[in-house]
Amino acid sequence: MQRNAVTSCCKGTLFLTWGNKNNIILRLSRSSLRLKKITDAFVFAREGRVLEGALPLAVLERLHDLVAEATGEVQFRLCGFKGSRGELMLELRVTGTVSLACQRCLQAISYDLEVDNRLELVPEGADLSQDELEDDTRDFLPVVRELDVLELVEDEILLSLPVAPRHEKCGLPGAAESGERPNPFAALAGFKGKPN
Repeated sequence: MQRNAVTSCCKGTLFLTWGNKNNIILRLSRSSLRLKKITDAFVFAREGRVLEGALPLAVLERLHDLVAEATGEVQFRLCGFKGSRGELMLELRVTGTVSLACQRCLQAISYDLEVDNRLELVPEGADLSQDELEDDTRDFLPVVRELDVLELVEDEILLSLPVAPRHEKCGLPGAAESGERPNPFAALAGFKGKPN
């Protein structure tokens, strides 16, 4: 009975405990991530809208296996515009620094992201000609209407990362030894020109 009296007495008052604080932070971060969706990508591009912001690496879950540490954030800027032929386009720029693992020594490497891509919007399921598909100067982005910016930024980061990052001092396997290695046929050079 006393518990009800306390809750009714304190109705409208929020006691900030660690649990409450973490729940509030979690809700705020989720709501800010929900804002990173464009309801109609075609209208966004047609009207020349711009969306920019920062994404913490911790929310880019597909990167977690590739980075040494999922700390820090990346900055992004997404601009809509019409191309020279009237096609609807998006320009995505992503900058930031990620910590990758060297494939030779497994130590962290600081890698500067510099993503700058132009994507042509096409309706999902649209039939593209073979010439359009083979044109390396154009990148297509099939979209129904809604565009998840978080997913797009994560995709473009994944495509820009090196396949096997390594420190310059680590070099290629066998590269350091290649100059010291003797030629196996050098011993045969002495026999050249000698009669049997």
